[in-house]
Amino acid sequence: MSKIGKINISIPEKVKVALAGNMLNIEGPLGKKSLNIDLEMFNLDIKDGKEISIKPKKIDQNTKRLWGMNRSLINNAVFGSMNGYEKILELVGVGYRAALKGNILNLQLGYSHDINFNIPDGIKITVEKQTTLKISGFDKQLVGSVASKIKTLRKIEPYKGKGIREKGQYILKKEGKKK
Repeated sequence: MSKIGKINISIPEKVKVALAGNMLNIEGPLGKKSLNIDLEMFNLDIKDGKEISIKPKKIDQNTKRLWGMNRSLINNAVFGSMNGYEKILELVGVGYRAALKGNILNLQLGYSHDINFNIPDGIKITVEKQTTLKISGFDKQLVGSVASKIKTLRKIEPYKGKGIREKGQYILKKEGKKK
């Protein structure tokens, strides 16, 4: 039995949830998302537009694995359409800075050239300081994916700790060369 899958998902007042065929449409103040739910494997029950429960039709090894995941995906979509998700990235290094130019994020990361990063739809990036980026959006997967792509542009170097990191991320620094 899935411990996560058993928990019902409460729907806030401003969020609308509708089931059309296999597609679960979730619409809130920040955006709308459609999820494909396998109704041959799961029963999806929307109670008075206030609560969603998902239960497998028969419990076997495969449905146990997918039950909690599907519940989490639905919960993330409901939470994201109401509150949204955000990640804060820090640029650590001399001369590292970021600037917004329309729909393009311009990054100076110590290379001989600037890096222009195209911001996808559904994502809002704000540059709070020149070295702090705030990535926000209603889709948890997209916010995490964009943050991960930006972090790979300059990975954290283990000796001085220079690079792009998430706020609060712990960096294990290596000891330098000894005489």
